[in-house]
Amino acid sequence: MAIEAKITSKGQITVPLEVRKELGVKPGDKIRFERNSDREITVLPVRKESLFEKYRGIERTGVGATKREILTEIRRMRDGED
Repeated sequence: MAIEAKITSKGQITVPLEVRKELGVKPGDKIRFERNSDREITVLPVRKESLFEKYRGIERTGVGATKREILTEIRRMRDGED
């Protein structure tokens, strides 16, 4: 892939759509520039979120959101109550 981008007078660039898709980044995400031993620069997405972040907000039927509610539900399940 050989794609060019223009640097503004403020040192900013617009990352082309094809590159954003390849990196899997969206507005607000960060990218990191790394130089290897051959003086080449690699662009990588910065991943801060947990691998489980994508599951946040999935409904847990019958289980509350607080720690106390979750622990109560676990105890109920361990005791075999329905």
